[in-house]
Amino acid sequence: MHHMDMDHGHHGDMDMGEAQCNMNMLFTWSSKDLCIIFRQWHVTGPFSLFVSLVVIVLLAAGYEGVRQLTRRYEAAHARRLSAYTGAVTGDNEIADESVRANVPSRSVPDASSPLLVGSDNRRIVEQRGKIVMAALYAVQVFYSFFIMLLFMTYNGPVMLAVAVGAFVGYLVFGENMSAAKTVACH
Repeated sequence: MHHMDMDHGHHGDMDMGEAQCNMNMLFTWSSKDLCIIFRQWHVTGPFSLFVSLVVIVLLAAGYEGVRQLTRRYEAAHARRLSAYTGAVTGDNEIADESVRANVPSRSVPDASSPLLVGSDNRRIVEQRGKIVMAALYAVQVFYSFFIMLLFMTYNGPVMLAVAVGAFVGYLVFGENMSAAKTVACH
């Protein structure tokens, strides 16, 4: 009966030479057998750890860049919509000039005319803007959860690299933005 135990002692090492990934559930400073998110992102020594930490800093800083891009798009979208609001509320130079020149009102386009604001009407601009903002929001959520996974390696250097990336990202992209952030995954 003991012959069943022969040569079966290495079931977990079926990779034959490929290093194992170490998944820690407790805080550690060790980079031995550290895989970061993917099996292919394996830290094999000091140089690969250094490169990985630089990449993590850039990823975390990039998240702040995406947030800044979203804020700028939202502001530009609000300006586009306010241009339509101005035309609808009577900031219509054509109508004002026609009243001064005693031009019959039927030759002046009304405020809802697409001629006053271009080929796109307000509703189409609102819909396009909402789709783009929803896509930007989805990118932010995905990105923030990816960064959360980096942090959840429970590896001290990786966690510090995420914080340094947030610091660098705020310095580069945080203009006119409050430093206060609510505690959330995204």
